[in-house]
Amino acid sequence: MAKKKMDELDTETTFADMNVEGFSWYNPDKKKGAKPIGKLSKKEYWAMVKGMFAAMLPMILCIIGVGIFIILLAYFWLK
Repeated sequence: MAKKKMDELDTETTFADMNVEGFSWYNPDKKKGAKPIGKLSKKEYWAMVKGMFAAMLPMILCIIGVGIFIILLAYFWLK
C-alpha cells in the first residue's frame, strides 16, 4: 500500500474567530489569543505585494476598459 502524502493545508492559522456565541460549535473555554506569524523579510514582503497586484490586475484592466468604452460610447452618441 502506498504511503499517503501529508496534506499541506494549514488548519491552524486563523483569519477570523468563528467561535461565536450562538453557533453550535461555540466553546467558551477556547483561548482568544492567536500565535504571531512572525517577521517577514523584505523579499517575502515584496513578493506578497507583487502577488497582490498580479491578482488585482485583470479586474483593474476590466474597469479601465469599461470606462473607456462608456466614454467613447457617450462621445459618439452625443456628437
